[in-house]
Amino acid sequence: MAEDALRVCRRCLLLESGETDVYEEIQRHIEKIPPKDKTPAPLYQSRIDACRQCGHLVGGTCLKCGCYPEFRAAFIKNKCPDTKKKPW
Repeated sequence: MAEDALRVCRRCLLLESGETDVYEEIQRHIEKIPPKDKTPAPLYQSRIDACRQCGHLVGGTCLKCGCYPEFRAAFIKNKCPDTKKKPW
């Protein structure tokens, strides 16, 4: 098996991890979030940027809670599951 096939994408979101189908499905769900519950675009981007810097992000999944950060960050009331650092 090639060495590249064994690598896990650390600090990568779904699209960066090559999980295109899952990413597109998550985007369809995000589009259905009512505006009152949805995170404004600048705040959403800030949250995603914080997730990219987090050591708990591996292969597009948050290892603290098992979520897809793109989806979790899209809800205004959600918080980062890292209870110690709370980056967002």
